[in-house]
Amino acid sequence: MPESDADPQPRSDARADAAASPNPDAGEFARQFAAAAEKSGLGALARDERLSGRDLLGAVGGVRGILEALLPGLVFLVTYSVLTSFAGWETQAALVPSLAASVGLAVVFTIVRIVAKGQPTQAIAGLIGVLASAALALWTGDARDNYVLGFFTNAAYALVLLVSLLVRWPVLGLVVGFLMGDGLAWREDRRKYRAAQFLTLVWIGLFVARLLVQVPFYLVDNVEALGATRLLMGVPLYALVLVFSWLVVRAVYPSSARSAQ
Repeated sequence: MPESDADPQPRSDARADAAASPNPDAGEFARQFAAAAEKSGLGALARDERLSGRDLLGAVGGVRGILEALLPGLVFLVTYSVLTSFAGWETQAALVPSLAASVGLAVVFTIVRIVAKGQPTQAIAGLIGVLASAALALWTGDARDNYVLGFFTNAAYALVLLVSLLVRWPVLGLVVGFLMGDGLAWREDRRKYRAAQFLTLVWIGLFVARLLVQVPFYLVDNVEALGATRLLMGVPLYALVLVFSWLVVRAVYPSSARSAQ
């Protein structure tokens, strides 16, 4: 019988069992994960008694993070569409300036982060993704290949989450457990374990939905529709799933447990 089917232990006993885990790296991993989550804004969102727009904005990267995530792709799409649909350029001729505009904007965002002495990790990661996608599109000469790496990324996330379900360590349980200071005790609580399974399935659905919607546009070579759905199913859909996840966490973790963190 899996641990989730066992009778829940008292909260203090479960925490003690988790702390006494024979794996010496578990506690350190939890601390590092919690620290990273706090910096990203997810910790404040998870513990928020009411859904604060400010905390939600912080969890999706803030205004600057949203711009860094959306604008390079939007600039590529608008430039490519204008050049091919209105200026009459050939698709391959329009590819280079469209990619140059997208990459150039990502470079600007990264420089601004570094000059402002902020945390450039998100901008650098975004720049690497934009550069890799642009390189692939230039190599093939096909604008739709600017979106291919996103397919592999979403597929990889979905696969990792699915494997975590199959081995009965749903990733969302680890995420929420560390954010809420619950460690691994959630595995001893049937309700929390089921909620972790459900939320992990929800996030799998997010990544799979992106593939189901976007891959057909890739196959029929509809760059405009592919780019538009990529933008709509990026930060906006991510934020929507975050809100839903918050509602589930709020239902599973009592107010006293959240306020005690």
